[in-house]
Amino acid sequence: MIHHFSIPVQNTRHVSIALAKLFNGTITGFGPYENSYIVWFGDEYGTAIELFPNGTEMIPDQRMGQANFIHNQSHSEFSATHAAISIKQSREEMLGIAEELGWRALELSRGGFNVIEFWIENSVMIELLTPDMADQYLLATKRFSRQLPRMGLLPGEYEILSSHTASSSPRSW
Repeated sequence: MIHHFSIPVQNTRHVSIALAKLFNGTITGFGPYENSYIVWFGDEYGTAIELFPNGTEMIPDQRMGQANFIHNQSHSEFSATHAAISIKQSREEMLGIAEELGWRALELSRGGFNVIEFWIENSVMIELLTPDMADQYLLATKRFSRQLPRMGLLPGEYEILSSHTASSSPRSW
């Protein structure tokens, strides 16, 4: 289970307000790094998204301390980091929030399930799933659940499962 993740954005305060609206969340400041916020979903899992200014990099401490932050001036506004998140809002509500903000959002198929690609500031993508999309996702991904004993592998041994069959496209599951 993922409890929180962080993403880089241009305007941390604006994005925190937008995400709080989308997830019915609560915003708090994030102490370790300036101009950073956390949007808490308020669920039983402590789910949250941390928002850092674009260019923020997390680096290991040189000794045994916690991670440190630096700013990289030559950053890209895009990132491969993303998450699929189930939320209670309807498709129309999600698309309406994106339209209100001028952000790209559209429903797309990922093979056995659909997602709303929701582009924060048109540069950072999160995949949003309505309850019915989440049900489709769980059905499509069920084949990956706890398969090691059935495949006859010993603990610590892993098999790479083929993600492409003759009937699947490169972008589908």
